[in-house]
Amino acid sequence: MRRAPTPAETSSDRNLCIFPHPQGNSIKKLSTSLCATDGRAFSLPAFAGDAVDCHFHGSKAASQAAVSGCAVKRQQALIASGKIDKSWQAITPAAFQQVDGQRGREWKVTFKDPTAADKAKESRYMFFTAQGYFIAANFIGK
Repeated sequence: MRRAPTPAETSSDRNLCIFPHPQGNSIKKLSTSLCATDGRAFSLPAFAGDAVDCHFHGSKAASQAAVSGCAVKRQQALIASGKIDKSWQAITPAAFQQVDGQRGREWKVTFKDPTAADKAKESRYMFFTAQGYFIAANFIGK
């Protein structure tokens, strides 16, 4: 059963598209239907980039290359926010694994800093969903 539209849903902007014309109703109907398309029919669809912006759609698993790019971007963001030391700036991902996480398959990305003074913090781990969304980062790997 259809409900009546609320005043907020019925836009007074639609009235802006109805132009009075001496030839009558057919022109009014045409202008109304053209305005009703609201430009959506002529706009380009938006696509999310795979490795470019770390924004994914659907349930398709992300590629290792996409996760690698997202891991580097996330690392740079963590450095910029002061959550990890700037010494990690030049460190790139050393290993990729798909592991069983709490909510299914996950990407585990390992960064290794062989020059780390504290050997317990020689490896930094980042976790991403199978689709490529960031979950967490830590030094323990779990």
